[in-house]
Amino acid sequence: MKKILIIDDEPEMRRNISALLRNLNYNSIEAENGRTGVELAQREKPDLILCDVRMPDLDGHGVLKALKQDAGLLAVPFVFLSAEGETNDLSSGLDLRADHYLTKPVATADLARVIQALFRRSQRRRNREFKPNFSSSEPLMKFSLTPRAAETLLWLAQGKTNPDIAIILGISESTVKKHVQEIFKKLNVETRGAATVRALEVLGSQSRRPG
Repeated sequence: MKKILIIDDEPEMRRNISALLRNLNYNSIEAENGRTGVELAQREKPDLILCDVRMPDLDGHGVLKALKQDAGLLAVPFVFLSAEGETNDLSSGLDLRADHYLTKPVATADLARVIQALFRRSQRRRNREFKPNFSSSEPLMKFSLTPRAAETLLWLAQGKTNPDIAIILGISESTVKKHVQEIFKKLNVETRGAATVRALEVLGSQSRRPG
């Protein structure tokens, strides 16, 4: 059974998420602060980490930075838990290479979808099957994007910034921003990290098709 670490300074939030995880047939470990969370992650080697953004002493960003220094935890999916209105915190966190985020209170369906997607990605990587094919943006047209928005998503999924994409595609940065907004709307996501997860699922499946 998969083991998931919850790092949150609110006891009720930890209890609620633990209950959701049990209903989804996952084991949960709880940490009441960031420092304890880092210690538990290093000791227990969880399969996935759910971490609150704002915590005293060591916040979620600090937790993620600490875990990225541990080679044994680099591949563990990391999901931020945030309250509504913490979009600036989330943007900074996703820049640190978090895999996704969920808004509290967390809905069971959202939690299940994100965890399952991240576990599928981890499994493909372990099997050396997850090799996204970045040669064409055509597979991303399945999201009903315009051709230019699909190209933007192709580069976004490779970690490129808006200025990078503007240079690569020979368009203005403001146009890139418009394409990103189209991507968010069509994919029904709110962040670049979430869009990347959706794009990699498609690009990874394309790489496994027989040529």
